[in-house]
Amino acid sequence: MEATWERLQGLVDWLDEKSPVTGDTAKLMRVLKIGEEFGEVAEAVHGAMGANPRKGASHTWDDVHKELSDVAITALIALASLTSDAPKVFDERLQHIVERVQTS
Repeated sequence: MEATWERLQGLVDWLDEKSPVTGDTAKLMRVLKIGEEFGEVAEAVHGAMGANPRKGASHTWDDVHKELSDVAITALIALASLTSDAPKVFDERLQHIVERVQTS
């Protein structure tokens, strides 16, 4: 998992270097990007299920998997942009949710 966080930090560093926005605006844009990526998941699910009569089966479940991965990556980039302790924050939150599920 350490390599994952190193790669994510590399993406954060790249965004910090290349983005035309900085500071709190950059952080806000990275959080808002999660919503954009979720929209792409929704579109892929509709397409995989052929739910839009005009488009038919425009996507596959593999497309959904890729889009879900993009949501997760985007959320982790946003988290890493907001705190230097992103791996710890994420791990603690995951553990909290696991413990809550185990006790219910």
